[in-house]
Amino acid sequence: MFFYSLILSVLAVKASEIRFTISDGIDSLELKAKIENNVINLLNEINSACSESRALDFSKMKVEDSARQSMAMLWDNTHFMCTDDDIIEHCIMTGAGYQIRNIPLLMKPIGERVFNEEEYQEAVISFDRVGNVESFYLSISMNLYMNVIKSNFEVIDLRRRQLLLDNTEKMITAYYQRNINMLKDAMSYQTIVDLSECKEPEKCDWAKQMKRNFDLYLDHLESALVKGLKVKCHIDDIEVMRHPVNPNFYGVTIKKGWNIDKSHDEGYLFQSWDFTNENDPQIQVITWQPEMVNGKPISRDEVYSLSDFDI
Repeated sequence: MFFYSLILSVLAVKASEIRFTISDGIDSLELKAKIENNVINLLNEINSACSESRALDFSKMKVEDSARQSMAMLWDNTHFMCTDDDIIEHCIMTGAGYQIRNIPLLMKPIGERVFNEEEYQEAVISFDRVGNVESFYLSISMNLYMNVIKSNFEVIDLRRRQLLLDNTEKMITAYYQRNINMLKDAMSYQTIVDLSECKEPEKCDWAKQMKRNFDLYLDHLESALVKGLKVKCHIDDIEVMRHPVNPNFYGVTIKKGWNIDKSHDEGYLFQSWDFTNENDPQIQVITWQPEMVNGKPISRDEVYSLSDFDI
């Protein structure tokens, strides 16, 4: 019954114009109207292009070139449509501008398959300070977002957490774009231990295994994307921790899974970020741990965190 109702709502969306209203979060009425208009034009264009099986046309809205290219790459591999024709959302202020979250979408990989409820995703649209569309990413759930973005953080800490979430959502979108280069860029890293000058055998063996695990993870993913297999990513949990001694370092632990056709992989992605250069933060180390090892799930205590690294 749910699926039947979902299909009816999708068909209704095709025939109606989407309305969008910002409930609160922005003071300037002029800027509010511009962002609302850009969201309306963008979502209506997405639905029209989907129903007409054509490329996206950005001529009626203010969309930055990088966002156009990213959306076009997503569209080349996966069509999608907005499933709600009357959306009211809070506007979030970020360090770089504004965000609108919780945009409901149904995804349909290119091919003969129809839309179905298993392909539900939500999108986040980011805007610069003057209201132009800066990015369009598939998003983590709102409850995960709120667990990371809490009201009692200082301004610098809050902006850093927003950047870490942006990077995570960029990574999710890259799966649907089949963009292995973006995934590698979003997860680029340096190893804390210089493997060519190891002087502590136990520590270096651990670091080498950590690097091998991550390289295998990327090789498996790249092979699937090159072969054109259907890849889907989901985020089940995300935790961001600030280093208790060095406040410029953050640890991000992501419980994530990805499906490749009928196979499934689940595990923990950990990133250590260095914000010493505020304008160019770097991933210092990254690890991947499968959820199951020798047929048994690893405990949460075994998942890498900031305390496992000398910072």
